[in-house]
Amino acid sequence: MEGPVIKTATFVKSSSKLSECPPTAKRLEVAFIGRSNVGKSSLINMLVNQKKLAKTSGKPGKTQLINHFLVNESWYLVDLPGYGYAKVSKTLREKFGAMIHDYLKGRENLACIFVLIDVRIPPQKIDVEFINWVGEQGLPQVLIFTKADKMTGNKVQQSMAAMRRELKRTWEEVPMMMVSSSETKLGRAEILNFIDSLQPE
Repeated sequence: MEGPVIKTATFVKSSSKLSECPPTAKRLEVAFIGRSNVGKSSLINMLVNQKKLAKTSGKPGKTQLINHFLVNESWYLVDLPGYGYAKVSKTLREKFGAMIHDYLKGRENLACIFVLIDVRIPPQKIDVEFINWVGEQGLPQVLIFTKADKMTGNKVQQSMAAMRRELKRTWEEVPMMMVSSSETKLGRAEILNFIDSLQPE
């Protein structure tokens, strides 16, 4: 199962606030977010079959703006700044917070927020807090566990179960979870098929 064919993926613009984002023009939009160094740029590049569309960096915290990419001339993929990175100054972190908050709450055509989680580490307070906040806003989200090629399938399942247990404290029904690896392309078809299913008829 290959998933929908990605013919084109082009960078549209970077925005520092919601009002600067491209006109919605009835285009569906999905956003990717996670802690810095979660492998977000690599995942985006893997999804669209391009090596350098999203900037990957050894330095976490590289994405500091809302980056819009137009895929197949029909929908927007949005790369959001990572949250909770200690080396970014406090004022910059607060600015990120406000920018992400305004964008997620105010973007009318946003169909899903993909929250990326490093499958190798136990549930982190900042991830849980962010997932809970998105839930409280009533916004649709899917959790994507990244870097699954670094662990056995059994360990991946254990890691997901740990996050499920953590979320069950506040959630009646936890968000959908997917597994991915930008190295092996695991999860690519599933994620793209899911995005495809969000498209209006």
